[in-house]
Amino acid sequence: MHEAKALIRPDRGEPATAIHLMSKDGFEAFAKALLPVQRASLAAQKFEGVGFQTAILPDGDAWMAVGGVANPESLSAWCLAKLAEELPEGTYRLANAEAGAAMFGWVTGQYRFARYKSEDKASGPRVLLTGQVGQIDGYVSEAEAELLLRDLVNAPPEDMGPAALEAECERLAKAHKAELTVIRGDALEQDYPMIHAVGRAAARHHAPRLMHLVWGDPANPVLAVVGKGVCFDSGGLDIKPPAGMRLMKKDMGGAAHAIALAGLIMAARLKVRLHLLVPAVENAISGNAFRPGDILKTRKGLTVEIDNTDAEGRLILGDALTRASEENPDLIVDFATLTGAARVALGPDLPALFARRDETAEAFLAAGRANDDPAWRLPLHDAYREYLASDIADMANSAPNPFAGASVAGLFLDRFVGAREDGTPIDWVHFDTFAWMPAPKPGRARGGRGLGLRASWHAIRSRYAG
Repeated sequence: MHEAKALIRPDRGEPATAIHLMSKDGFEAFAKALLPVQRASLAAQKFEGVGFQTAILPDGDAWMAVGGVANPESLSAWCLAKLAEELPEGTYRLANAEAGAAMFGWVTGQYRFARYKSEDKASGPRVLLTGQVGQIDGYVSEAEAELLLRDLVNAPPEDMGPAALEAECERLAKAHKAELTVIRGDALEQDYPMIHAVGRAAARHHAPRLMHLVWGDPANPVLAVVGKGVCFDSGGLDIKPPAGMRLMKKDMGGAAHAIALAGLIMAARLKVRLHLLVPAVENAISGNAFRPGDILKTRKGLTVEIDNTDAEGRLILGDALTRASEENPDLIVDFATLTGAARVALGPDLPALFARRDETAEAFLAAGRANDDPAWRLPLHDAYREYLASDIADMANSAPNPFAGASVAGLFLDRFVGAREDGTPIDWVHFDTFAWMPAPKPGRARGGRGLGLRASWHAIRSRYAG
């Protein structure tokens, strides 16, 4: 992967290949102004200005590129991604448009996860020059956060276990002079019993842990960011079938989102007191694995009957959300690859968003719409709380029926998000995200993907811009 900062540079007038962006409606007028040999080249490449089409045309002794977009005057994050993927190595500038938001896709379009390839045949970097110098750092920072997220999710579980997530949190803390506290292994049992129970069956080098990073002025509003870090999910004793287990390296995608978002917050020096909490476990199978029918204690003081060991993510989040609530936060945002039900309802492209306050939900949804990172709100429908009833404990960890699975999981988490010191409910946003791209699209390679990251970043930046 090429360094993101090297892929977008200020335009100082250096030689560069021109890129002309063209819509289908404007194609005819564009083609009429070309030389016959150029029109013939377009025809040979079947270029008509359709979105994501690319072509290369002779231009005197050199050549130029043409890309199809919906509207050259208003580029989305992905409009230049196909060009960034397909053009030869070199330096480019747009001839008839401003890159704007498309800088993000120019960088992510060149992403490759080739860490385990013995030979990487990817072409060299495609560099874009732009006169929008003041926008470069913002879009490049967002792209870097996205690529970090992808790297974390794409890594195999043996190399991205709880210890590796801890190392990532340590790197983040050092980079931003934050304080990091880590509780590991059996030391979790007293204060974080659900994190301990879910992770205790793993091998010693994958022992469970809770990372708690703190940054920022204590006088600022507290913002808590929490991410589910199930580094591999076998399903536990309620073991998953092979097809369901194959992609479970991505079950730490919530943690990857949280870590990437925390990096953006600290780099921008937002006026917040940040608390990043990452519970990290492997849901493994051994003689000491937690069982269906067990009753777990929690940091909150509630008891939870285990109906299904494959509903483990909500357990570790429960303890982490309780800890976050103890800081009297202004806002909690959590990310988790939590339910298949959210994917059945919304598919792979839309993370499910849950929120206690309508105003907060709309702020996050609007930020997603404005930044090509859409989400869809699902309800925390109070009547479904009865699905989590237990005859012998305060609650169960899953429902006896398949109805509204994403909402029921959200309601489970809601029990662990408390109130502020003044008695008002804590403002809370929960993303049930997929964190994965099952089929490639321009700028979005197959594999790990941020879904909710940019929406959250822009909503939070707006809220705390101060």
